[in-house]
Amino acid sequence: MTKADLIDEVSRLAELTRKDSEVIVETIFDSIVRSLRVGDKIEIRGFGSFRTRQRKPRVGRNPKTGDRVEVPAKKIPFFKPSKELKDLVNNAAGEHPGSTSPATPSAPPAQ
Repeated sequence: MTKADLIDEVSRLAELTRKDSEVIVETIFDSIVRSLRVGDKIEIRGFGSFRTRQRKPRVGRNPKTGDRVEVPAKKIPFFKPSKELKDLVNNAAGEHPGSTSPATPSAPPAQ
């Protein structure tokens, strides 16, 4: 799904104009980026959390020449999905979390 697909989906489901949906999606993304820039953690219950992690400086290699390259320390965005999101992604449509999938083989009866 692209950002344009997401805007179209919001427009369709919320019965808004595409322009209004675009403003909503852009506002959400901008808010997330601003919060991450200042070091805040964003937690969306049932979806997951966004935060930044600090990477240490390191020595890398230029793949073309093989020369050593100093890579500076930097912050990287990190997303951790919630348990609910993991369950929804791993369960087939229509199943509820905790139910047994028919594709999961059951243990044979004890004799």
